Amino acid sequence: MRIGIRREDKNQWEARVPLIPDHIRDLRDHFTVEFFIQPSTIRAFSDEEYRSAGAVVQEDLSNCDIVFAVKEIPVEFFLPGKKYVFFSHTIKGQSYNMPLLKRMVDLNTTLIDYEKIVDNRGRRLVFFGRFAGIAGMIDSFWALGSRLTNEGHHTIFSDLQQALNYPSLEAAKDTYRKKGKQLTAEGLPDKLSPMILGFAGYGNVSRGAQEMFDLFPFIELKPEELESFYKEKNYSRRHLYKVVFKEEHLVQPKDSNSNFDLQDYYNHPEKYESKFEQYLPYLSVLINAIYWDTMYPKLVTRKYLKERCESGAGLPLKVISDITCDIDGSIECNLKETDSGNPVYVYDPIKEDIQYGTEGNGPVVLAVDNLPCELPKESSTVFSNVLKDFIPVLIKTDFTRNFEAVNLPPELKKATILYNGEFTPDFIYMRDFIKNPDKPLYTSLPGRQS
Repeated sequence: MRIGIRREDKNQWEARVPLIPDHIRDLRDHFTVEFFIQPSTIRAFSDEEYRSAGAVVQEDLSNCDIVFAVKEIPVEFFLPGKKYVFFSHTIKGQSYNMPLLKRMVDLNTTLIDYEKIVDNRGRRLVFFGRFAGIAGMIDSFWALGSRLTNEGHHTIFSDLQQALNYPSLEAAKDTYRKKGKQLTAEGLPDKLSPMILGFAGYGNVSRGAQEMFDLFPFIELKPEELESFYKEKNYSRRHLYKVVFKEEHLVQPKDSNSNFDLQDYYNHPEKYESKFEQYLPYLSVLINAIYWDTMYPKLVTRKYLKERCESGAGLPLKVISDITCDIDGSIECNLKETDSGNPVYVYDPIKEDIQYGTEGNGPVVLAVDNLPCELPKESSTVFSNVLKDFIPVLIKTDFTRNFEAVNLPPELKKATILYNGEFTPDFIYMRDFIKNPDKPLYTSLPGRQS
């Protein structure tokens, strides 16, 4: 078996890899497999590290049986009959990737998508979500510090950095621990208290974000406590406040005689409406970490933000970190995705436009769509640690069998979108996407952090 690893080139900050050198070395020691990797000057692990692990560093991967990547692969890269494993972002008919999908069909290729590798309870097994949350929280604190400095407040957040500017995740955590002690000793200015951060969602992304937040001294509040807490005005300057919002806090039944039911909401989202905006007057920072698509209500609308500003009521909201990065999605003021080199803009609710940076009228919006790349070594290592366990079974797979008989484990079989150019049973619906590429189901897919 010859396995290829494609060079990532989405942008100059995309330094991740699906398999790290140490795991390649271990696999070569125990199985009959060769690895070929394209050279890269920006990858988190050097070409020499891969050579030392026994991989061949070369541009041409045409001799490989299977090719792994992280992000989408350019259309011109595909070869007839080959097997590819990557985040394809195609399962909802995303218009920008329909040429990719059609090309893979035309060339009779096989596509296994990491996003669909799940266990028997539907939980994803191979993902970067935790690191999207970690990097998103680090970048949010950096954006908060910059915004407050622009407003004339020098705080403990003022000299924090973006995630990509720390030499390692542990270095970032050490900085946050020191800042936490500083917060305990000095506190925040009265004008900035209470500093409340809200987390929409409680999955891998949210837990990653909270992993960094929890390094500060904090007090946790329940969503239903926010209003009374604000009225009591018994705030701590030496703590941050955390609120985690679940589905029952985000939406309510349109029928006032009905009660919220989680499964009913998943099955019939059209019966529900957002109630989240009632919490916004209390939040300093919003971390959006929910799964969302167009059938679900929006959390923050442009109409709401405009009405608050025009009425003079205003909002304490300094930063909205849309980690899930749905353009014009659950955070409607997310108008444009950003990258790690220019990660934030200010959304002006009156003008309904954006200005890059952290100065201006309105909340700062973080909209980087591949945040894990800001922690490339750590995120790649954790990802590779799971992915490497699937390599031995792929080595033994006979791809000449028909799909029903192919000896793929169930986790990979369920993640196979195309098998030798044909859509597999679970993905037959995707035929319509390439037949009508101008009419995709969605133009922007929830959960773009990969």
